[in-house]
Amino acid sequence: MRRYEVNIILNPSLEQSQLALEKEIIGKALEAFGAQVLKVEEWGVRRLAYPIAKDPQGYFLFYQVEMPEDRVNDLARELRIRDNVRRVMVVKAQEPLLSKA
Repeated sequence: MRRYEVNIILNPSLEQSQLALEKEIIGKALEAFGAQVLKVEEWGVRRLAYPIAKDPQGYFLFYQVEMPEDRVNDLARELRIRDNVRRVMVVKAQEPLLSKA
């Protein structure tokens, strides 16, 4: 199992109930693909470098997970089909550098 960072940008105009539903669905998708969530960061609404779907802002979620390598692309594909998900990026987490002491 490898460590990955799953970065998701959601529609910024979601109500709290819709946002909670999207986070629940994302959590279930991570679980279904064998991911173990280690850490969740929620940055909220931030300005984007360029508009996505004519929105200058997005709601940012960051997950650190451990999951099998062969399931990563399937997870990203599953998350992208949601209407309120604007972008999904899954990257390998960098290993900590060892220092010579």
